[in-house]
Amino acid sequence: SELIKPYLGSKYKSTEVPKSLVFYMYKHSGPVNEIQWCPVPERSHMLLSASMDKTMKVWDAVDTGCCLKTYSCHSSAVRAAQWSSCGKRILSGGFDSMLHLTDVETGKQIFSIKNEFRISALKFHPTESNIFTCGGFSPEVKAWDIRTSKVLRVYKAAVQQTLDILFLPEGREFLTSTDAVSRDSADRTIIAWDFQSAAKISNQIFHERYTCPSLTLHPRESKFVAQTNGNYMALFSAQRPYRINKKKRYEGHKVEGFAVGCEFSPDGTLLVTGSSDGKVFFYNYHTSRIIRTLSAHKEACLSAIFHPVLPSLLATCSWAGEIKIWQ
Repeated sequence: SELIKPYLGSKYKSTEVPKSLVFYMYKHSGPVNEIQWCPVPERSHMLLSASMDKTMKVWDAVDTGCCLKTYSCHSSAVRAAQWSSCGKRILSGGFDSMLHLTDVETGKQIFSIKNEFRISALKFHPTESNIFTCGGFSPEVKAWDIRTSKVLRVYKAAVQQTLDILFLPEGREFLTSTDAVSRDSADRTIIAWDFQSAAKISNQIFHERYTCPSLTLHPRESKFVAQTNGNYMALFSAQRPYRINKKKRYEGHKVEGFAVGCEFSPDGTLLVTGSSDGKVFFYNYHTSRIIRTLSAHKEACLSAIFHPVLPSLLATCSWAGEIKIWQ
């Protein structure tokens, strides 16, 4: 992309809050669950989307706003999809319990395997590109090795469902957010795991009676944020014992049972989230105040993500199946 070239190799400039709509991309016929920019800077004009319409799409979301390719390997809703670190493959999991690794250019499956449960969360290991974890409608989270098509490890918790997975830097530990809130206690809502031993490090991280549909890591500080169904985001230390910061709460947006994603800007100054009323909220990370809201969609906005290279480019997606690019 000619637009990205001048930014390659230069230091990331501070993030600006986008003001205007650049592209309106409406090819999905069902809610868009997840969007992700390609992690390779030279290919970061490409945006991946996963939808309830059983497809994934790759878009040129920087230059043209066109759909480059549609992948229809799932027979049910695609709940989670991730670029590989090389940007040439897509890992996806769906409500058909299938795991697919797809070649971006040819659309062929490199790896296809039937899992034992419907999948709602997938994450590649941050340093080992052939290993990923998956969770979903099951008390178990599994780590898989693509090279052998085998399960490496199983992480067992007394929960009903895994909502999200977050690796901590270097990948020795990871967190899962789970649907395990009982009336009398909220332990197990966020669980920290040792990746190698599959031992539980802690299940006493978040004590409020809310489930957390998504987790995100700060790009520069040892902190992470949990989106909660209490209509606020909570801030935690990403080091043991993963203490909550009781002085900071990012509130104002609405979650209302949707799997609303949240993410930091690449420079770490802004925290951005979707909202069930279709808006996007931009919070100052340090003060936790709302800087601006964007009326992005008519239905729930499930995700809002900043471009990894271009300082103010933002992609959003909605329950109505829309994807929009803002600048």
